[in-house]
Amino acid sequence: FSLTPRMQELQARTRQFIAEQVIPLENDPLQGAHRPEEALRAELVARARKAGLLTPHASTELGGLGLNHAEKAIVFEEAGYSPLGPVALNIHAPDEGNIHLLEAVATPAQKARWLQPMVEGRTRSCFAMTEPSPGAGSDPSMLQTTAVRDGDSYVINGRKWFITGAEGASFAIIMARLDDRATMFLADMNQPGIVLERMMDSLDACFTGGHGVLRFDNLRVSATDILGEPGQGFRYAQVRLAPARLTHCMRWLGQARRAHDLALDYARKREAFGKPLGQHQGVGFMLADNAMDLHGARLAIWHTAWVLDQGGKGNVESSMCKVMVSEAVWRVVDRCVQVLGGQGVTGESLVMRIFKDVRAFRIYDGPSEVHRHSLAGKLLAGKA
Repeated sequence: FSLTPRMQELQARTRQFIAEQVIPLENDPLQGAHRPEEALRAELVARARKAGLLTPHASTELGGLGLNHAEKAIVFEEAGYSPLGPVALNIHAPDEGNIHLLEAVATPAQKARWLQPMVEGRTRSCFAMTEPSPGAGSDPSMLQTTAVRDGDSYVINGRKWFITGAEGASFAIIMARLDDRATMFLADMNQPGIVLERMMDSLDACFTGGHGVLRFDNLRVSATDILGEPGQGFRYAQVRLAPARLTHCMRWLGQARRAHDLALDYARKREAFGKPLGQHQGVGFMLADNAMDLHGARLAIWHTAWVLDQGGKGNVESSMCKVMVSEAVWRVVDRCVQVLGGQGVTGESLVMRIFKDVRAFRIYDGPSEVHRHSLAGKLLAGKA
């Protein structure tokens, strides 16, 4: 369980960067009520680039640090200590997962056109899979968006919703049904046929570009812009999802740790009934439970990262980890609100903002109920 010298150096450097370069910008006016504005993202990215921490999960060939999963667990948790940290390091969703997917699947030409600018922090992307009812949600097999061959192109029609990062994204990875099989397409956002219908009013406020509703009206995509092989969309989604589930856990563990530190500091200083809050058993026990939840979540993340680094698919481990960590993080932040009392439910403390952000974590990348259903099926079939 010890950290390598490289991990220790990365941890210390990221922690210092977040403390000195990111946390002071948390109350910047460009941190809007629903998402960081693009100008704030550009400033944060410039600072991370100068610190040598930009897009650390990308390969060294592309200009990243080539982190393995265990190293990502260290760096991403430290970045997540501030809601703006993942934006600064260019490891926020959906770009982090899209970078991983494009590195694994895209052609050299596609990498040069779409991946390299994203790794450099010059562009953003979105991943267009989720649809309004009766389309694909927790069950991707319900995919309604269609792609039809027309000469050297494909014509895409459909509607997507809750598409993170949609506003301001340079391109989209679109999941569509081609000959009744899911296929991924790459498409620039600034072209006819892609309509950003509206932005959604969401509980969280940590994603640049927010969450939007997209419509594809006879969108024409070149056959050279299929991502990977036709009909392999669901398989590529798994290439993206197992690591992306885990990186969600890493980042939000950092936010939970920040909330715990704020509550702990408050419990040391705030007095009630003649002594500091933390010395009252009810508060002290909540802090102790927080420490145990954080510890358990971190161990689950580290183990899953190890499985992936050993070459395992990690589907079962990442699924279990996603449920365990999302629910542990929620318990931690909820207790922090309780410890802080009135401050915990107002903008006087960052904890309220963290509370709003982390609630969605139990839904993103598969609700807890879907993961439990999947795990139960594997257990009954003797496959877990």
